[in-house]
Amino acid sequence: MMLKKILGTVCIGLLTLFSVHAQEAFSFAFLTDIHTNTNPKSRSLEGFKQAIQLAETKGVDFILTGGDNADVDAMKSNQRETAVRLFSEYKAVVDQSSLPFKYTIGNHDRYWGDGEKSGTYGEKLFESFFGETYYSFEHRGWLFIVLNSAQICDGQYCVDDTQQLWLSDLLARTPADQPIIVSTHVPFLSLYYPVLEGKYTDADTFVNQKEIFDMFGAHNLKLVLQGHQHLYEEIKVKGVQFITAGAVSANWWGGAFHGTEEGFLKVDIAGDDFDWEYVDYGWEVAR
Repeated sequence: MMLKKILGTVCIGLLTLFSVHAQEAFSFAFLTDIHTNTNPKSRSLEGFKQAIQLAETKGVDFILTGGDNADVDAMKSNQRETAVRLFSEYKAVVDQSSLPFKYTIGNHDRYWGDGEKSGTYGEKLFESFFGETYYSFEHRGWLFIVLNSAQICDGQYCVDDTQQLWLSDLLARTPADQPIIVSTHVPFLSLYYPVLEGKYTDADTFVNQKEIFDMFGAHNLKLVLQGHQHLYEEIKVKGVQFITAGAVSANWWGGAFHGTEEGFLKVDIAGDDFDWEYVDYGWEVAR
């Protein structure tokens, strides 16, 4: 009987410890569509530094990017050194920060110039600087899942079969009640085209988004952070909050984009709940 009491006390203690750990409050910043580039007039690296510096004052634990970190996708084979330099300069800015970074890949982060047989083709150059293009990590009881939705299936953005198998295995090992945040560059959901062009299209959402969303049906998916559109959007569906978090670069470093200023998202976690704000970091375009 005494042994049972001791074991019961130990178990309760461990459960309490986990519960306290999972309830710790924290904040993080989501910086998407940074679009550092080679045009000196854009001052993109300077703007990126300014956004990071403000995020550092906000008490966040880390920065998660939302893709389109640097514009290398249109560079040709004779511009390989330029692509490498652009990623290197981006990484140098990150390394100067006091905050740890996690990265999401965007469509502009892929380098095609050297051809399929090279070690830099497609996602490979990005991976050499920033690591895997889809992965997960835990922070204070929350599970963060970073997807690569810039993959291509039959000419459309997608999450491919290999990544789906990885996600399925990850979710099979994830407790049903663990709160989850997903980061994706190409959105699950967006009203960009209906609002700006008066039409519905899947051109800039990934094509199998419903299939991927349904994989979370038995899980505690709380928040999906999206990029790509440069607009700020909030959409809530089936209890899941989707936020397209504007852009650090706004209108590709040319000013506000349809009312969305240069900015980033600050997310505050408290227990099993969260709040957020879009932070204008005060960037002024040179005139």
